[in-house]
Amino acid sequence: MSRLHVLVHRPRRTLAALATVLVAVGVTAASGADFTATSANPGNSFATGTLAISNSSPAAAVLTASGLRPGGAAATGTVDIGNTGSLSGAFTLSRGTPVDSDATSPLSGKLNVTVVDCGDFSSGTPTCAGGDPVKYSGTLAGMSSAVALGTFAGGEKHRYEFTVAVDASAGNPYQGDSSQVEFTWNAA
Repeated sequence: MSRLHVLVHRPRRTLAALATVLVAVGVTAASGADFTATSANPGNSFATGTLAISNSSPAAAVLTASGLRPGGAAATGTVDIGNTGSLSGAFTLSRGTPVDSDATSPLSGKLNVTVVDCGDFSSGTPTCAGGDPVKYSGTLAGMSSAVALGTFAGGEKHRYEFTVAVDASAGNPYQGDSSQVEFTWNAA
């Protein structure tokens, strides 16, 4: 008799043999013990810092001047700008669109502006003296892109001195003219 014939004609014996094989495979698979270990670091916490600007005159002009004359004395004004946040940031100064009283002879093209960084005074009294770095020098109309002021650490503050004078080349067409502009401080 062949093996196949025995398996087919004796189903109980066949089932018993299959059950024995399955139990043996299960015991073999279950007996493969592995070592395991775990470790945890609980309480991980994450938070963002802040970047904020302080302005000593947020609702006022840096400087207002009247009675200016070509080649005459310059007018000066100051403003204190600080980083009141906890993160450092790259600070810039930009100007808005000048509003000139005379579109034919816009005064903004003849106003010479200088912006000087009087330095960090986070822990002292600010002073503006010769030799301080000039951040911008040119006409008001020529100040077309943001002026880089540098990176301020959290808590750092600087005084900026603005000087404006009418260029000596301004002639009669500029008499009685005026120009107005907004300066904006940015941090990123």
